[in-house]
Amino acid sequence: MAVASASSTGAAPFKILIFSRTAAYRHASIPAGIRALQQLAARSGSFAADAGEDASVFTRAGGLAAYRVIVLLQCSGAFLDSAALGALKAFVRSGRGVVGIHCASFAFTLPSDDPWYGRLVGGVFANHPAPQLARLTVPDPAHPIVAASLGKRGGARRRQQQQQLPEWEWEWLDEWYNFKTHPRLAAGGGLHVLLAVDEQSYSGGTHGQDHPVAWCQEFDGGRSFYTSLGHFDEAYEDEAFMSQLLGGILWTARVS
Repeated sequence: MAVASASSTGAAPFKILIFSRTAAYRHASIPAGIRALQQLAARSGSFAADAGEDASVFTRAGGLAAYRVIVLLQCSGAFLDSAALGALKAFVRSGRGVVGIHCASFAFTLPSDDPWYGRLVGGVFANHPAPQLARLTVPDPAHPIVAASLGKRGGARRRQQQQQLPEWEWEWLDEWYNFKTHPRLAAGGGLHVLLAVDEQSYSGGTHGQDHPVAWCQEFDGGRSFYTSLGHFDEAYEDEAFMSQLLGGILWTARVS
């Protein structure tokens, strides 16, 4: 099952904002992520991509009106003030989409911060062990966000269980995030899990047999997709990972 694109469905191309402002830890892979997302936009023909870190775009008159999706690329800490966060809320409540990548769950993590952002992303970062190779499973391989990524170079591989039901596995090197509250509970049970990590394949996990690392949801009138993958530059050169980011952008934009 291929991921739909705006061009293949007849929908008009739309615009996204790649926003990478940080107020805490700053990942060295941010430039690689920006380049890869802009290249993805050019290749897909489905959307155009602006990139920046000037938070005034959130509060300027008409600043967010041009965009259907905001990609929060490695944003950390309190990267928006209360007015800008209010504009993000209005953006979501108008039916538009947010894609969060990796460190985006490490924003607004203090108990005094507005909990809305954590519910939007779907999880609040707690800690992670040292980067390790681990095994991912794909609970719903037919979902449009992940479907086109399966079988791509560096991505997923398929095997058959005893009952001949398909199981998808994906080996990946990354920081494996643990969350303050299990994402399924933090989001009120509304998450659709797209990737889970097998804690038996690495050390340092705290969520047991059910450890989601990527998911999507309908949230507060809009849509959000979050993946905790993407620590290293190499992620943004991987066909499977970039296919999932494309799928997440299209899904949150309601193209697929």
